[in-house]
Amino acid sequence: MDKLWAMEVFVRVMECGSLSRAAESLDLANATVTSSLRNLEKHLGTTLIQRNSRHLRLTEEGQLFLPRCQEILRNVARAESEITTRTADISGHLRVEAPFAIGQNLLCPALVEFSHRYPGLSVALTLTNSPHNLIEHATDVAIRMDKVEDADLVGRPIYEAKYLVCGTPALVNSLHAVSPNDLDPTLCLGLFPEGGHTPNPWVFTRGDEEVVVRPQGPLSFNNTESLIHCALQSRGLICVLDIFVAQLIDEGKLTPIFSEWDTAKRTFHSVTVKSRFAAPKVRTFVDFLLEVFDSRRRPDIKTIVPIGSDRKTKKSR
Repeated sequence: MDKLWAMEVFVRVMECGSLSRAAESLDLANATVTSSLRNLEKHLGTTLIQRNSRHLRLTEEGQLFLPRCQEILRNVARAESEITTRTADISGHLRVEAPFAIGQNLLCPALVEFSHRYPGLSVALTLTNSPHNLIEHATDVAIRMDKVEDADLVGRPIYEAKYLVCGTPALVNSLHAVSPNDLDPTLCLGLFPEGGHTPNPWVFTRGDEEVVVRPQGPLSFNNTESLIHCALQSRGLICVLDIFVAQLIDEGKLTPIFSEWDTAKRTFHSVTVKSRFAAPKVRTFVDFLLEVFDSRRRPDIKTIVPIGSDRKTKKSR
């Protein structure tokens, strides 16, 4: 029996909360996981997990054995990482998860350069707006927005983006708008959250002054790409994160307005599982993200006020 492998299976079962999910995350058959656990218990001469069709519960012996196994696996991973970092090229398989907008606009183009730089490392990118459990899906790195509150995860800030209001040059020039107070809400295209129907308000601040504009345009979406497409057709103004329209602004296809006003900011984090010592491929990918997403704009440790905050509104349109 491979004791180290059996320990890893045992730990993964408890992390996932079921034998079937552990088997899926390890890319193994359910019977293999069950057999490995039984062999480990037989070797130790005791039951580690009491299980039925619905629940798993550690026995007293299992509670003692689990943290020891986790520590052993961390030490092994650390030792392997120190050696492979010195002696081997970055290689293997990396599983990455990201929201659709971030993946389509930022990550997919960057992965082309990454694959050229590290030809021995293959990357499988999953785009989803419903974040998965990293352990159950065997995900190495995920990109998440705003706070990372799961105690089992480690989040590293990689980029801070600001909301911009913009439209085609022709539309912006026709407005003659001096401040957000001058905006006609019926010209504002909305972006509503997943599962919602009401567009997010546009919040502007300057000193003690705050203006809230509530989009009432003819079109609204839950997808940033669709919103930008309509803006390019001069269907209205949009309010999106700067990273999604920076190139279009540089190309002169869109023009920002009210740049002297402050808007909400959102932080992107690279997220990994806390219980895993970062493998070289993971560290390499996170470092690449910092490079791609402009490390000069890495966020400070401060409170990020989400768009549509509960701050007291002085004027609302």
